[in-house]
Amino acid sequence: MIDIHNHLLPGIDDGAADMDEALALARLAVADGITHLVCTPHMHPGLYDNDRAAIEAALANYRAALAEAGIALEVAAAAEVRFGLEVMTGATGGDMPLLGEWAGCGVLLLEFPHTEIPFGAERLTGWLIDRDILPMIAHPERNRDIVNDPHRLTAFIEQGCLTQVTASALTGQFGERTQRCAEHLILTGQANCIASDAHNITNRVPCLGRARAQVDELAGAEVAQALCLDQPWQIVAGHFAAG
Repeated sequence: MIDIHNHLLPGIDDGAADMDEALALARLAVADGITHLVCTPHMHPGLYDNDRAAIEAALANYRAALAEAGIALEVAAAAEVRFGLEVMTGATGGDMPLLGEWAGCGVLLLEFPHTEIPFGAERLTGWLIDRDILPMIAHPERNRDIVNDPHRLTAFIEQGCLTQVTASALTGQFGERTQRCAEHLILTGQANCIASDAHNITNRVPCLGRARAQVDELAGAEVAQALCLDQPWQIVAGHFAAG
């Protein structure tokens, strides 16, 4: 399986605290059947002021540590970018690491606040799409506005935005309403990928296997493979082309 959203790079955001935890998370990922993983540290101005250079340096250190530990996990890096006007500056300045490509466009993992869809969000996503950058909306099933009314996502889907559902949301970790919303997105074909959004070794681990089994039961093996393997790989394969 391919994990395209997680916080395994150590000491760079609210994910792995240090290299020991980052390596422990990698071992859990491998045990779960994850072969390729794109680390997506937060880019959230004023909270996690990461930039391309900091992310690339952290990735280089992580790859070296994985090799030394003999952990057979292929890793790359992009970012989970917080919604805000800074996105426009980053997009024009080329400082936002993209998740990959889809239909000839770059893919940006875009995070809305958990509490709401920001006012005017469609304008920003439309602005990005006009510049051949497709927003992939991270964990929409955990956004309160979308949980209360899944149709709030429709405008973004119609624009061409992609979506990423959290594996542990499908298995009930975030509560029943979030689980039902995640299932709705799967059953209505509004989900493009499932990812772990792993943060730590206690309650936010890199686990896709249980979610894949859940989707298999819910919508069939073909859908489960598309969401956990085929479509994620289609997006991020370019990160691993040299390897």
